[in-house]
Amino acid sequence: MNARAMLAAGLIVVLPCGTALAQTISETDDQGPLPEQPEVVRNYVPLTPERLHDMVPKHPGYLGALAPENLARPRPAAPFDLTGTWFIDLAEGFQKFLFGPPYPKFARPGREALIEAPKYQARNETYRDAIGQCYPPGMPMLMTRVWPHAFIQLPTAVYIISGFNNSVRIIYLDGRDFSDPDLVVPSYNGESIGKWDGDTLVVRSKYFEVDNHYIDHGIPISDEFEMTERIRMLENGTVMEVEYILTDPQSWEGEWRSTKRFGRQDYTDINESNCILAYNANLPGTDLGRETAEERGTSDLEGVAND
Repeated sequence: MNARAMLAAGLIVVLPCGTALAQTISETDDQGPLPEQPEVVRNYVPLTPERLHDMVPKHPGYLGALAPENLARPRPAAPFDLTGTWFIDLAEGFQKFLFGPPYPKFARPGREALIEAPKYQARNETYRDAIGQCYPPGMPMLMTRVWPHAFIQLPTAVYIISGFNNSVRIIYLDGRDFSDPDLVVPSYNGESIGKWDGDTLVVRSKYFEVDNHYIDHGIPISDEFEMTERIRMLENGTVMEVEYILTDPQSWEGEWRSTKRFGRQDYTDINESNCILAYNANLPGTDLGRETAEERGTSDLEGVAND
């Protein structure tokens, strides 16, 4: 019987576009009879307007960066637009993702990191493998992970979404001050406020989470850590240069400076990315990945069979 005859006989039913076909669920599967499906009843208690209002965290006194009224306020035109996808320039060598040397004069924790990290590397081990345990890299290391970053610049803020675990960073441009230190919740990327200085965007950041937050190979920070970035656009907007100025009176002396460049990447996008600890068995740069590579009899870096 051809399709026309089957259609005429009612053996084929033509459904409107977008209509889903119903599927019958069998009451048995390869494990035997299915348990009886319980009826679910939920009792909904309406929330008062006051309760709904209190559920949303707010900062009284100034509008959110995405509030239409804030976006519509008159402002001088920005000297440049960072909107785009950017990737760290490692043309001089892969180790350029690090922020030193040169290093400042460290207190004991930083010096111990400089001493211990090479010992671990000599044993082919990872020193302070916080990222491998799904801790965020935090600033400034987030920006030099070997992943692209999406920048979306609005009049009120620059939104940054990293390809590394989709970590989000916001640089506020709407003139707000830093949050009350007694109320703010520290974060791995900190709170960032940007202001224009001629053709340079100057960004100050503070209020960083210190737990398992390291720079380079295990150099810790304290709750006094602050960061200034001086961002410029070069080469007709194809290169973003960022001068990092890091200060932490408890951890090192004076300013720790490092300048990085990022190239605009127009043929890539940011995909969903999550840190799932079990997946790190496939990442040779983590403790878990090294252990499983040894179990498989492969090199933890090259993926070739060991002799």
